[in-house]
Amino acid sequence: MKRVMLTSSLLITVTVVLVPFYWLAVGATHDTGDIFGSPPPLLPGGHLLDNLANLEQGIGFSRTVLNSLLISLVYTVLSGAVCTLAGYGFAKYSFRGREPLFGLLMLGLVIPSQVTLVPLFKMMLALDWLNTYQAIVLPNLALPFGIFLMRQSMSALPDELLAAGRADGCGELRLFVRIVLPPMRPALAALGIYLFLYQWNDFVWPLIALRTKDAYTIPLAIASLQGATETDYGQILAGTAVAALPMAVLFLLLQRHFVSGLLAGAVKE
Repeated sequence: MKRVMLTSSLLITVTVVLVPFYWLAVGATHDTGDIFGSPPPLLPGGHLLDNLANLEQGIGFSRTVLNSLLISLVYTVLSGAVCTLAGYGFAKYSFRGREPLFGLLMLGLVIPSQVTLVPLFKMMLALDWLNTYQAIVLPNLALPFGIFLMRQSMSALPDELLAAGRADGCGELRLFVRIVLPPMRPALAALGIYLFLYQWNDFVWPLIALRTKDAYTIPLAIASLQGATETDYGQILAGTAVAALPMAVLFLLLQRHFVSGLLAGAVKE
């Protein structure tokens, strides 16, 4: 009986989660008239290519996808390096003020990002970085959650292992690359997925920092399709489906590492 109830609850949960994605995929293959028809379509239609062609013609969607890929990949690599090094420093080095500094950093998890938009905008304006990719990538490299995740994961690494490496003559850089990073692969995979998703879906700051449509990312381009009097929801759903596809593929490929990486981040000192 318990097994039946557990299985039933899991099926209901999976259904509730997957139905919106199914509707997204179906809606992307219909035009606006079909989407708002009665009854609404439940099976794929034949307008997917038309919607994609209209997207390309209207907003240059392929350029937008390349913009998002470039920004997200560069951000993931740079922020991943910063968060990993910072997490290692907080986990394995003792220095004066370590705990207060880490506590101050963790305030970034509870302070809304919106409060930093105005000073950040003024900084980018002073540096003449508005409408540039560095204005999107650089401000959030030291992401508090990423540093916290890597610090907690690296805290579980035995200090004796590092001491043995130093005793064998390893320099700090070689110690970090050859001894510290290999056991951290699950945590690094989780961090990479989180950082990529964070940048891929970011809307508010790119909306403020980017001025021309040629520099738009996918969320901005899709938002620009919403007109004051008329909106082509077939195009919007097609663009949203394309935007969701890379993350779905990435998560499916790294699902095991993502889950184990998050569990490793839950280890306490």
